[in-house]
Amino acid sequence: MRKNSIKNTRINGEVLKELSAIIQMEIKDPRIAPMTSVVSVEVAPDLKTCKAWISVLGDDKAASDTLAGLLSAAGYIRRELARRVNLRNTPEIEFILDQSIEYGVSMTKKIDEVIGADELSALARGEESLMEEGAADDDE
Repeated sequence: MRKNSIKNTRINGEVLKELSAIIQMEIKDPRIAPMTSVVSVEVAPDLKTCKAWISVLGDDKAASDTLAGLLSAAGYIRRELARRVNLRNTPEIEFILDQSIEYGVSMTKKIDEVIGADELSALARGEESLMEEGAADDDE
């Protein structure tokens, strides 16, 4: 099975869906933040390993606590995944903290700040030119 095969893509989607449901509904660990989502899943072609990218809404402490909670519940998660998804092998799950959403939010804030500063400077230049035009009109 090639890495980008249709079968592997379907398996990735099914594992993503079930992993999200298990983390949201089944795990009762208080360390896991309530706003935890599975961003992406990549199951190896031999179905032995799985990388799951996790996004946590909150600070760095919430993210590290959530990752620790998921690592301690990895056996339970794998058993539930085996029960829900019929695969030849149930993959060993490696949880990876995904910070792309946080990066995107911070970049959007920076872009908004630059646009706001640019609009303020344009507004200030516009007022100066209006004042100059008003002074020129008074001279006539």
